[in-house]
Amino acid sequence: MNIQLVIIIAYIFVLFGISMYVKRRTESSSGFLFAGRKLTTPLVAANIAGTAIGAASTIGVSENAFQFGIAAGWYNVAWAAGAVSMALVAAKKYRELNCTTIPELFERYYDKKGQMVAVIGMITIQLVITSLQYIAGGAILSSLLPDIFSLQTGMITSAIVFIGTTVLGGLWSSGLSNILSVSLIYVGILVSTLTIVAKQGGLTAIAAALPPDVDWFGPLGGFGLVTVAGWFAVMMTQTITAQGPVQVACAATSGQVAKKGFLWGALLMLPTGFLCAIMGVVARAAHPAMKATLAMPYMIMGLDPIISGLTLAALWAADVATACHILLAAGTLFTQDIYKRFIQPDINDKKYTLVNRYAILVLGLLTLWLAFNAVGIVKTMMIGLSLTTAFTLVFLFTMFAPQFCRKNSAFYTTVAGILALVAYQFVPAVKALGQPIYIEWVVCLVAFFGTYLFDKEPIANTISIKQEAV
Repeated sequence: MNIQLVIIIAYIFVLFGISMYVKRRTESSSGFLFAGRKLTTPLVAANIAGTAIGAASTIGVSENAFQFGIAAGWYNVAWAAGAVSMALVAAKKYRELNCTTIPELFERYYDKKGQMVAVIGMITIQLVITSLQYIAGGAILSSLLPDIFSLQTGMITSAIVFIGTTVLGGLWSSGLSNILSVSLIYVGILVSTLTIVAKQGGLTAIAAALPPDVDWFGPLGGFGLVTVAGWFAVMMTQTITAQGPVQVACAATSGQVAKKGFLWGALLMLPTGFLCAIMGVVARAAHPAMKATLAMPYMIMGLDPIISGLTLAALWAADVATACHILLAAGTLFTQDIYKRFIQPDINDKKYTLVNRYAILVLGLLTLWLAFNAVGIVKTMMIGLSLTTAFTLVFLFTMFAPQFCRKNSAFYTTVAGILALVAYQFVPAVKALGQPIYIEWVVCLVAFFGTYLFDKEPIANTISIKQEAV
């Protein structure tokens, strides 16, 4: 236990050390929010991979595998598919447009009400995702050091580190931390998975100890094709317009660097999901009565103290990096699209950077409250990310088929998407129709083309959009 405590304390010092080291680069708003638009291909790849390999892709995958089998690993493959779609469709475009947020893009081509409803929806998404990182962080710390941390105090400690490192180092801190985290998480998860499987007598012995009601090693497990396909639909939808990936693309040194970075990042995401899923399945065979969220941390804790300490600390560090990046995205949306746009448009850059730091502090505390009320990491993540359907639909038509866009398209499509998600949460008949992502696409398409039929005013800059899309 002393070894593991030393390791986790060392990680905290390293994370804050990185943040302090890069703080001098974050005195301007561009440096703080977009790393001065100087991210190279490896840094773009590390940033997007670190964003993906967080709570849902590790602890959440293991939690799902504990209940439904190794097919939970498809979640990370879906994330990789999303990164590829971003690389091929939008990453280069975002960098060349020199934009900062999707709501800013909406206002540029639509109107203020489209911008406002977009920023409200996108901030909500970022807060939901960040809250899930706290849950995973608490699960890791409470498993790593059960005599010191409960799940709740682990969540609070994680929040302090998440918020503190983000406020200090901005996107530069996230980028450099992700290089360390992604490297260590690969080594830690691979070594831990192989060791755990060997200790349990191999996959054959594990399969024999599992209940027969689930196809634990089947390609779809206990999920079904609709659920797995839904993950791909969500990830290929959200990656194009979620503020985190958009911010990484905008921070690249060029459009081509942004594109290549997302492709490299997709390759980095692929293996981790199935390795984490194996640990969840092994936990079900060895400890069927345990809490699913703790499956992966608990199994790792049974290993050699150095291996278990490094692996769980690497998972926690990756969780920190993901949370920092998403918190930064939420802060950017608030300061860029609400504070600077409506409260103090003439704010100077120094004060604007300070406002960003305060916004991250307040939003971070709000997400901690959300974390204590969230249930099911991947399930909650899927619901929150489904809301990006409206933004992705509007973005794609704006860039590649602007003749179908009307002045009110962004507003009505986004409102329809929000109302559909609310109905999914509270109306059983709507939930019975299937996964939220499918409902979102149908509703948003109807709203978009309904606006096209009844609103005759075209969007601004149609000619320039067509030229930019070539």
